[in-house]
Amino acid sequence: MRKIADELRLKLANLPRSAGVYLFKDASGQIIYIGKAKILRNRVRSYFSSPGSKDPKTYRMISKVADLELLVTESEIEALILEANLVKEYKPRYNVMLKDDKHFPYVKITTKEPFPRVLIVRKIEKDGATYFGPYTSARHMRRTVNLLCRLFKIRTCNLIIPHPTGKLQKVCLDYHINRCGGPCENFQSQEEYAHLVDAVILALSGRSRELLTKLNKRMETASEALQFEEAATYRDQIEAIEAVMLRQNVDVGEIVDRDIVAMAREDKEAVAVVMQIRDGVLLGRQDFQLQADESDTEETILETFLAQYYNNQPNLPNEVFLPLDMPDADLIARWLRRLKGNKVEVVTPKIGRKVRLIDLAAKNARLLLDELLIQKRQHSERTSKMVSALQDVLKLNRAPRRMACFDISNTGETDAVGSCVYFENGRPKKSEYRHFKIKGVRGQDDFKMMREVIGRYFHRILEEKKEAPDLVVVDGGKGQLSSATKELKAVGFDDQPIIGLAKRLEEVYTPGVKDPITISRTSPALFLLKHIRDEAHRFAIMYNRKVRGKRTVKSALDDIPGIGPVKRERLIKAFGSVGGIKKHSVDEIASVEGINRALAEAIVKALA
Repeated sequence: MRKIADELRLKLANLPRSAGVYLFKDASGQIIYIGKAKILRNRVRSYFSSPGSKDPKTYRMISKVADLELLVTESEIEALILEANLVKEYKPRYNVMLKDDKHFPYVKITTKEPFPRVLIVRKIEKDGATYFGPYTSARHMRRTVNLLCRLFKIRTCNLIIPHPTGKLQKVCLDYHINRCGGPCENFQSQEEYAHLVDAVILALSGRSRELLTKLNKRMETASEALQFEEAATYRDQIEAIEAVMLRQNVDVGEIVDRDIVAMAREDKEAVAVVMQIRDGVLLGRQDFQLQADESDTEETILETFLAQYYNNQPNLPNEVFLPLDMPDADLIARWLRRLKGNKVEVVTPKIGRKVRLIDLAAKNARLLLDELLIQKRQHSERTSKMVSALQDVLKLNRAPRRMACFDISNTGETDAVGSCVYFENGRPKKSEYRHFKIKGVRGQDDFKMMREVIGRYFHRILEEKKEAPDLVVVDGGKGQLSSATKELKAVGFDDQPIIGLAKRLEEVYTPGVKDPITISRTSPALFLLKHIRDEAHRFAIMYNRKVRGKRTVKSALDDIPGIGPVKRERLIKAFGSVGGIKKHSVDEIASVEGINRALAEAIVKALA
């Protein structure tokens, strides 16, 4: 263990005895670990006492800690919530992580609108809407949403109803094919529509029995009033919901809202499964890949997963079943109780039917982990073949496990940018992707642009004392390759392996060789080169569009007196683009917050 710096030693000597969150940082200031503590003084100091007794992961982590930051909270529950939020934001290297959790979709019901819509979103906002999720299977979620929208005739348009001006809007095709009640033309009252939205909320909440009771009552009322067509609609809704319940039903032996959590792990790979039971009906199974260290205990992995999962879970149960005893089970229960607003029990079943439910979830987790391991093994074998094949074709001294590919993108003589994508063992490593705004080249000279990008990239490697890639790939033929090679020599990387890809992908140019190397179209090496070049091209175009878009917006709006960054952003958010603004009247532009009529008139005049 290295010697602790005086500044860090001083912080350790003055740690508070309150609850809170601690952030360990390395020498560069990057956060490498975030943890919570009931008593910060005791918890943080424990890391630095008896270093030889720590597990390998903790030893490695502590050896890199150069600084410490504390966030004091009023309670351990507050620390648990703050830890989950910070881990999700910063993704520290040594924390257990949910993989790709930002991609999980939610169902959002805009309950603050007079005629709510059912939307699919990727983020929960504090906007008063009702959310359900996250869903790990977007396909099943979309199928459910489509079924409910058709069944209860929820509108799918983006119209503002009622319209701010009070005018009626013409019904669309959905009304004519009986998929919408036509609230835009007042064919459906707000009260009638609210009943349909409530039904969707009950269905997504898993309260199907309560929903069936309400629908049966409405069917009977309509039948008694001789409104047989309306009664038939309720009948069809009841039959559809009962059919879904029949497919989902699981023998839990009681009507209850319960989450059954299980986990399976092998080395650094882990999978967590949550089986959601609401009103005695199995809503579905959610599964999550976890990124952990071999030295992490199952209790640590499970606790971290629970904190990250329930921190963004809007539909909480009354009970949570866990596969093992947790030291902080009471803390988690108190936290969930606060989120839900009433009692939530966190228990570890020991006997009987409840243990069998845990076993069922565990079997699901093990099955998913086995599938994941098989996929990774197959991908690893396929990747190894591609890397080895490329080494053989190019006659390289070592396998190109680390590859960097460069591309240039420009629009005429403006907005020139460069991109670098990085592959490790044949797979993209997006944390090493880089983009460059061309600074030193005027006009359209791709050769000089490539030279600038290569020079800046390898200067940075020297400054940061990083390892150079095993192979550099430039998207272009002899000219691009020659420019890149000259710059590598100028920077001091004379022996850097580098190739150029011609427009015909199977032709590969190497420095100092006139004729290209021809790669068989069936070779795994060609597949790898195509993948990395396409990725570099995509990344360059994406950045070029971003730069060009910013310039377009700036030149069109920022030259108008009275338009600053805030008003520009509001206008673009309201109308989508500068082109969208041009299509609207002075009154419509003036309806945007902060835009008065005089300014709206100036905008219309400037964009005319």
